[in-house]
Amino acid sequence: MFSVEALPGLEAYAALLCDEGVVRGLIGPREGDRIWDRHLVGCGLLAEVLPRDVAVCDIGSGAGLPGLVLALTRPDLRVTLVEPLLRRTTYLEEAVDRLRLDNVEVVRGRADALHGERRFDVVTSRAVAPLERLLRWSMPLVAPDGVLLAMKGRSVADEVPEARGVIDELGLSDPEVSVVGEGRVAELTTVVRVAWADPSSVGWPPPGAPRRAKSSRGRSGGRKGGRAGGR
Repeated sequence: MFSVEALPGLEAYAALLCDEGVVRGLIGPREGDRIWDRHLVGCGLLAEVLPRDVAVCDIGSGAGLPGLVLALTRPDLRVTLVEPLLRRTTYLEEAVDRLRLDNVEVVRGRADALHGERRFDVVTSRAVAPLERLLRWSMPLVAPDGVLLAMKGRSVADEVPEARGVIDELGLSDPEVSVVGEGRVAELTTVVRVAWADPSSVGWPPPGAPRRAKSSRGRSGGRKGGRAGGR
């Protein structure tokens, strides 16, 4: 799953999570013993299903899961971490510097603050919100030929019927729920995939899109790298 080249960076990130991540309240104090099994491995499984050389937007990045794992394991990706809370973006910027990642950008703000400004090939998230809300926040950031890939709990199949109105309203394809890691890891990862039903009709604003909220977006964090953005 993890390449030999990626392991030093992942080990440094795991140590950072167990130290500063716990001290700053980004992960629970009992999570240190299961950082790899519960967190890093699951995000690594998501990294395996991403296409190559694409721009990725990770919304609600928090402690950097899955965004930083994607950047560490897939240097071909251009990753933008979107997080509204200052204490979290400060942590993310420090992590990007300490891990020497030149393919990561940190943006302070809500996802909907970027609506109409940027689009990405892939939009990711991890247990951010129920599917209905997640689609409204995420899909306006997805390029016409792009895709939403969200890590969700096993109950996501129950959320699909509740999101049917939003799916039809925004003109989305039927969500595809898959479980990855079977036969390989103890804790499986559930991923929901959503794309546009008709890429040629995607524009701004999409039908039913929420009004763009004002937010205080900070500068890009980390080292100067290729700009991760949409089309």
